[in-house]
Amino acid sequence: MSTMEMSKLGLGCGRMSNANSDRSESIATIHAALDAGITHLNTADFYTSGHNEMLIGEALKGSNRDKAFLSVKFGALVAPNGAMYGLDVRPQHIKNYVAYTLKRLNVEYIDLYQPARIDLAIPVEETIGAIADLVQAGYVKHIGITQVDDNTLRKAHAVHPIKLAEYQYSLFNRSIEKDILPAARELGIEVVAFGTLAHGLLGGTWSKDKADHSNAYIPLFAKENIDTNLALVEALREIAAAKQMTVAQLAVAWVLAKGDDIIPLIGARKVNQLQESMKSLDVRLTERDVQSIEEAIPETKIAGGSFPQMKFKNGVVVR
Repeated sequence: MSTMEMSKLGLGCGRMSNANSDRSESIATIHAALDAGITHLNTADFYTSGHNEMLIGEALKGSNRDKAFLSVKFGALVAPNGAMYGLDVRPQHIKNYVAYTLKRLNVEYIDLYQPARIDLAIPVEETIGAIADLVQAGYVKHIGITQVDDNTLRKAHAVHPIKLAEYQYSLFNRSIEKDILPAARELGIEVVAFGTLAHGLLGGTWSKDKADHSNAYIPLFAKENIDTNLALVEALREIAAAKQMTVAQLAVAWVLAKGDDIIPLIGARKVNQLQESMKSLDVRLTERDVQSIEEAIPETKIAGGSFPQMKFKNGVVVR
């Protein structure tokens, strides 16, 4: 499958391997997505130590492989407790990663392969070059890249065409609009947007009473910031109510309205969640609608930052 056949939404599959996820429900959700034309399945070889790839592989048995565009990240080092402790994107190790991924997914090729991050001690040209060798060998169809600056994006693209670049993008994090999005558009690279619901803040149901301590490290949710940010969400809720949709649907619709070259990821684990998220595709926002939404959540009023931008050198996090 080519990127031209990809849908306007992608399915982020990582949460399907959480401890509280139901395997059969997750597989049913993947099937429902494919049947509805959601072709982009986004995963990583380190999501629950390979479990997510095996889950997708099971879902794609039979004729489903031809319906799917498989996007896989690699390189993150994850301990048995699930904590990321480092990065390994050394070129000589990439063939090994691919071999295991192909086996777990039970496929002959990966549609898009990308490093989870880059290592500042390794020229990005070397990492992308190693993946380009796998393209030449037929194991990978396209190359992607994740969370890099615009200069690195240009360097990577000069080695081999980058089809998709994955970044965090939401009403609470619009940093890519300054340099990265213009560079991607200049180069003809589509952008995959993850975190469109700002770690659940834009899910429409998050409250301090139901706080999930797993996101407590994110500045948006810090005690000194959360009240301000929840007030912004309430302003957005008024717009959503007027349009007879949920806050989450409006948040995804806003991303969709920012350009035909932006593909939001949705993290549905159940069929009904998928169906609710897909309703955002039916929303048509005018330029005035987009302006009103951004006025409801002005960047200058957002308290605290979103997911921290980790940088690695020689495999370890650097500040």
